[in-house]
Amino acid sequence: MGQVVPEKAKVSPFLVFFLVHSMQLGIGVLGFQRIIALTAGYDAWISVIIAGLSIHIILWMMYKILESVDGDIMDAHTFVFGRVVGKLITLPFIVYFSIVAITLIRTYIEVIQVWMFQDMSVFWYSLAFCGLAIYIIFGGFRTVTGVAFFGVILPLYLIFTFFFAIPYADLRNLLPIFDHSIKSLLLASYQMSLTYLGYEILLFIYPYIKDPQKSKKWAHLGVLYSTVLYTALTIITFAYFSEGQLQKNVWATLTMWKVVQMPFVERFEYIGIANWNIIILPNFCIALWCASRITKKVLHIQQKYGVIILSIVILIGINFFKTREQINTLIDYTGKVSFVINYGYIPALFFLMLIVKKVKKK
Repeated sequence: MGQVVPEKAKVSPFLVFFLVHSMQLGIGVLGFQRIIALTAGYDAWISVIIAGLSIHIILWMMYKILESVDGDIMDAHTFVFGRVVGKLITLPFIVYFSIVAITLIRTYIEVIQVWMFQDMSVFWYSLAFCGLAIYIIFGGFRTVTGVAFFGVILPLYLIFTFFFAIPYADLRNLLPIFDHSIKSLLLASYQMSLTYLGYEILLFIYPYIKDPQKSKKWAHLGVLYSTVLYTALTIITFAYFSEGQLQKNVWATLTMWKVVQMPFVERFEYIGIANWNIIILPNFCIALWCASRITKKVLHIQQKYGVIILSIVILIGINFFKTREQINTLIDYTGKVSFVINYGYIPALFFLMLIVKKVKKK
């Protein structure tokens, strides 16, 4: 039922690890700690683990849906709802991935403006970023995957920079453990799940994976790796800051970089922010690729034209978000929509698939 993708356009199963992990490690990692600590205090590291574990259930459902139709979510929609209704249900995903792309680039620009260049132009930076993304996507999905691979490997050294904060950390900040209610922990898990989002790209890239069955373990490993990283960073942050200090730091991760001291660099946070560009780039490219892929399959517009049209829409849309409040609203609504898709729509589609398959068999 799925569309045949040429073998030369497909990627190896192990690269799914990098695609999933790169989408999960976005701009949210720079300041998620304060948000979850507001709800569950310093027990929030438990919520990070709970949210990470819940994703494996959603991943399992995704693979079951995709295996049933041997294609992507667009084929699943056609199977369950029919051709016309299936296309109508798929169309909103173009808007969703476009908004994800706007959220990524606008939030990153805000970080640059606050920490480095206050007067930097949003439009010109976005134009350069979109131009680079178009160039990468024109190279095909394998090129996008290559950027995701390097987006994980090249900035890997940044993990070791957080060891500089350990001498100033006090693990007693985390005590007493289980000092908050189950309700608070679950609410913080919900907030943390908004940071983990991005793995839903599997619903669109599945036909581009060689032996997709073999990619299951790599997808789960990608999520597990993200969970371990976020948990470790949460514990280091909580040990480094008191609760009062953390609430005054919007970007706790960047603030911790201030203690990094090296003979050849004084302000390491500048290097960290510049390197984050390599992390954000694959996120943006994958989101734009998914949106353009839908335009090709549903609206029958060539993908290269879809990429250009969507990039223009993103460039126009990004200029509507200027203040901190507007950007916060954008992030909140994008996170909530993502949550509904992953924890609401995907399970619903999974159960609908089961019902339709039984009915068709009869």
